[in-house]
Amino acid sequence: MRHNDDTPSIAVIMGVAGAGKTAVGERLTERLGWEFIEGDRLHPPENVAKMQSGHPLTDADRVPWLAAIGQAIDAWQAEGLCGVVTCSALKRDYRRRIIGERAGVRLVYLEGSHELITERLAARRGHFMPASLLDSQFAALEPPAPDENPITITIDQPVDRIVEQIATILKPISELASEPR
Repeated sequence: MRHNDDTPSIAVIMGVAGAGKTAVGERLTERLGWEFIEGDRLHPPENVAKMQSGHPLTDADRVPWLAAIGQAIDAWQAEGLCGVVTCSALKRDYRRRIIGERAGVRLVYLEGSHELITERLAARRGHFMPASLLDSQFAALEPPAPDENPITITIDQPVDRIVEQIATILKPISELASEPR
């Protein structure tokens, strides 16, 4: 979907591994008709290998990944596209690198308890990040502050309800985005 020059157009969905970023992001893009990027796909191969071996990433490891996410957002904006990108964005500094001064980008924080996310990770198959790294994710997590203007959604509800809550908040964005130029 294309957007008008002055309307917000990008949602960054953040949270720890297992919070449901991909499921929510995919359904949200279907609901809004926006583009979608799974941020984990932008990790360099050495990051994926490190996580697969059970080692948490360092801030230095994340630098090229965060830059790639920022470049993806810039590309959408340059093309006039609306989109949703998912990424852990656990620290405020990471979010500054991803969102920074980029106009039209809104942060969505999927918030959940350690216990609930542990259950979800135990049931997840085929993801490169092992459940053993969840503790390091929670240790690194800096929940978004009010000055980051996040949309904070608790994940202890069905995905469709989560998507509807986010879409309702973003709806004015979506309605403006669908108006002809």
